[in-house]
Amino acid sequence: SVSRLLYLLQQETSSTELRTECAVVLGSLAMGTENNVKSLLDCHIIPALLQGLLSPDLKFIEACLRCLRTIFISPVTPEDLLYTDATVISHLMALLSRSRYTQEYICQIFSHCCKGPDHQTILFNHGAVQNIAHLLVSTSYKVRMQALKCFSVLAFENPQVSMTLVNVSVDGELLPQIFVKMLQRDKPIEMQLTSAKCLTSMCRAGAIRTDDSCIVLKTLPCLVRMCSKERLLEERVEGAETLAYLIETDVELQRIASITDHLIVMLADYFKYPSSVSAITDIKRLDHDLKHAHELRQAAFKLYASLGANDEDIRKKIIETENMMDRIVNGLSESSIKVRLAAVRCLHSLSRSVQQLRTSFQDHAVWKPLMKVLQNAPNEILVVASSTLCNLLLEFSPSKEPILESGAIELLCSLTQSENLALRVNGIWALMNMAFQAEQKIKSDILRGLSTEQLFHLLSDTDVNVLMKTLGLLRNLLSTRPHIDHIMSTHGKQIMQAVTLILEGEHNIEVKEQTLCILANIADGTTAKELIMTNDDILQKIKYYMSHSNAKLQLAAMFCISNLIWNEEEGSQERQDKLRDMGIVDILHKLSQSSDPNLCDK
Repeated sequence: SVSRLLYLLQQETSSTELRTECAVVLGSLAMGTENNVKSLLDCHIIPALLQGLLSPDLKFIEACLRCLRTIFISPVTPEDLLYTDATVISHLMALLSRSRYTQEYICQIFSHCCKGPDHQTILFNHGAVQNIAHLLVSTSYKVRMQALKCFSVLAFENPQVSMTLVNVSVDGELLPQIFVKMLQRDKPIEMQLTSAKCLTSMCRAGAIRTDDSCIVLKTLPCLVRMCSKERLLEERVEGAETLAYLIETDVELQRIASITDHLIVMLADYFKYPSSVSAITDIKRLDHDLKHAHELRQAAFKLYASLGANDEDIRKKIIETENMMDRIVNGLSESSIKVRLAAVRCLHSLSRSVQQLRTSFQDHAVWKPLMKVLQNAPNEILVVASSTLCNLLLEFSPSKEPILESGAIELLCSLTQSENLALRVNGIWALMNMAFQAEQKIKSDILRGLSTEQLFHLLSDTDVNVLMKTLGLLRNLLSTRPHIDHIMSTHGKQIMQAVTLILEGEHNIEVKEQTLCILANIADGTTAKELIMTNDDILQKIKYYMSHSNAKLQLAAMFCISNLIWNEEEGSQERQDKLRDMGIVDILHKLSQSSDPNLCDK
């Protein structure tokens, strides 16, 4: 039984041969089902094996490490078990020099147990980089490969590790050069892919420039090769995901990738799995295809999203690829949440194109599945889907009307109440886009849906982005005279309170300027301007900002004044008299001598 084996393994009095045999048998058991591994874990096999590493006998140490390796690569083993005792990592680092087997197994344990920044930091602080670097030139392929995998997980999204790796050299050769050698075509695919991942992480961390030849001429073409039909499905998934990450934020790399090896057309093939099965003998393949079909679609959507992030021509090419819009629309309703998220990301990337919003997006009524995705989706999907909705609500988008009819206002108003900052911003941003040059009914619906209470809530939000978008919404609501008068007649008191609150608060120039522009819009109303003229506090504030040190604020304040004093309008004489008595004319005299031509003219 397992407990008997573990007992013998831990007996100092057992012979080393017997203890080694026990470790070998336990290792074989661990290679069985996940339940085997679970029962071994329940018997506390890990502390027993770690204890065994303190033995002086190398063969016994190797057997313990091999068994530990098998247990740690099982998905049921919690990685944290490696980090519970800080001395374990130091001891493993010390064992790296003992033999090629200790090197292979320890690197494999590290690369499987390094999940996230905390683990990366622990390994980095224990000297992982210095201890593992020289293994990249080991005579054993397995050691080289496991060391490379270690670096790929250590450097992933980790600037500290990436910046260190650039300057490390082994036998007079810098690591980036060693990685480049490892991604040459004659190397095994696994090695090419993993070294491309290392270089990608270093590039994204800013440790290697995006225009460096090792990225443009080596890493990028290698990753594009991984997307081709010749490669195994899992290699194509990894290749596309890594490439998507490499080019995500760099326009030039996006352009280069889009014209390398017909990549855009090559990716269309990712949607053709599982392929039609001809004979029953292919059942095994069908099973394999099914397993990878989701991953393939997810990877293709991610890469299309990165490719189309900035360049209009690339977006056009993507959309013109066979049935692309249908594929995205289908992706939005897939059962796999990862595929849905990737499809929404792809749609978001393409929705940045004015041209596409007017054509393909309209032809495929993309807004329908998008609105469906927005119903009770998890936050990470909501954030991207609501960003996409913002773009579909821009004034030139033909989708704007039908979206309104499908209950968007309610949905967006509820987003503005989210705990999640990105969702609040997107909700209010979409409403702002919706209100731009909209008819009065829509504006009233927005105000009713949002409620003045929530409007105040948003105006006192700690995030300046939320505040700016809310002011943008107010400014869009208060445009064109009949609308201004209508809204101010129903919500005037609260809006004036809000304006006062912001002009008195500690806010940056942009916020104050936007607020003064709202006042200028109110001053443009026929009946609404009375709300300013009868409010001495607000008039004093306008006067104060006319003499402010910032020219933008002075200009905005003068807009308010000029809208209040038009000669053609009824009551203009009384308004002019009141402003003259307040000393506004004296300030205007002073400003007409200003060195700023804009202020002078105004």
